[in-house]
Amino acid sequence: MDDPLLLARSLDSETLSRVIALRDWLVTGAAKMDDPSDILSDFIERLRELGLPIDRAASAIEALHSEYAGIGRFWTKDEGTVVRYLPHGERRETVYSSSPFAYVNRTNEWLLLDLSDTPDDRFPILAELKEEGYRHYLTIPLRFSSGAENAISFATRSPGGFDEKTLKILRLVMPSFALVIELRATSNRLDEVLRIYVGDDPHRAILSGAILRGQVTRIRSAILFADMRDYTQISSTLSPEHAVELLNNYFDCLVPPIEDEGGEVLKYLGDGLLAIVRDKGDDTGGAPQAALSAATKALRRVQAANSEGRFPVPINIGIALHHGDAAYGNVGSGRRLDFTVIGRDVNLASRIAELNKELGEPLLMSKPFVEHLWGDPTPLGAHFVEGFEEKVEVFRP
Repeated sequence: MDDPLLLARSLDSETLSRVIALRDWLVTGAAKMDDPSDILSDFIERLRELGLPIDRAASAIEALHSEYAGIGRFWTKDEGTVVRYLPHGERRETVYSSSPFAYVNRTNEWLLLDLSDTPDDRFPILAELKEEGYRHYLTIPLRFSSGAENAISFATRSPGGFDEKTLKILRLVMPSFALVIELRATSNRLDEVLRIYVGDDPHRAILSGAILRGQVTRIRSAILFADMRDYTQISSTLSPEHAVELLNNYFDCLVPPIEDEGGEVLKYLGDGLLAIVRDKGDDTGGAPQAALSAATKALRRVQAANSEGRFPVPINIGIALHHGDAAYGNVGSGRRLDFTVIGRDVNLASRIAELNKELGEPLLMSKPFVEHLWGDPTPLGAHFVEGFEEKVEVFRP
């Protein structure tokens, strides 16, 4: 009996009013909650208050993320909610394909198992559930409007299992629960994709409405510009797949030290990147010192990777450090804009990076940058750089 009207009429008036209240909470209160884990745990607690004997729940929701394929949430009465990130790859697909979650998504039907009558080999998880004393196991597909296949399961140790009243209540509330989870998952997906491709602060600015062409935001910061020397020559002998692998291994040397020091990567520029470490109030020395620390760590990681043979050939890089304004601007035309980094100080950092090879130095710093340092850097003279009339003084650590 799946007809909502018939299901509602089959419940007593008190239970029906509480079910309606739960559905109202899902589309009002729960929809405003930021953390899906809180939504799940609060939802289960409200179901338990309705008398549903739920002792265990697990959900798996697809994610659009570079580091994991989905998010699993596991709730138990004793431990609350635990989050696990489901990895990309064949192993996950193999585990999923033999699971009850895959089964309900293939059939688009609910699956209720009386574990006392179900052989262990039907699904790999059943033996574990039986060992932990569960009696009934219910799996429900959560189909999103995008076509994404997700699911949630409930288990109980109650001797009576999940009775007809429990199933009726779940039939009435699960569509609202699925809607709220889809709204939250869609919002998180948009947030994550923007963050992955434009960075932390730009993605927040875009989502807050900074999408008008010509808008500019200035950020006082230490600016780090890095690029690989002779990349064109090195990559000319590589397949596109191996060239991408080279770049990824190279950026693995640069990005973690930047993020560890509180910096943000704003742009990947072919074989280079642009990053900043923001000034914090009047403490203008902290950002340059953090940027210098990130740069030296990155150089050491590249040296280690060369020693370990992680690149097709040993690579060299040049890093330029400057202090000034990094400006975000919306640039483009029509319906296609780029939220990019612009400004004199950004251009100067990139030009100083071109001096690295000329001077044979892996790390160069501008005068505005070293003026904020606590150490005593070595001057390397003043040099002309493209696009600037006056010579630029540069230093090494």
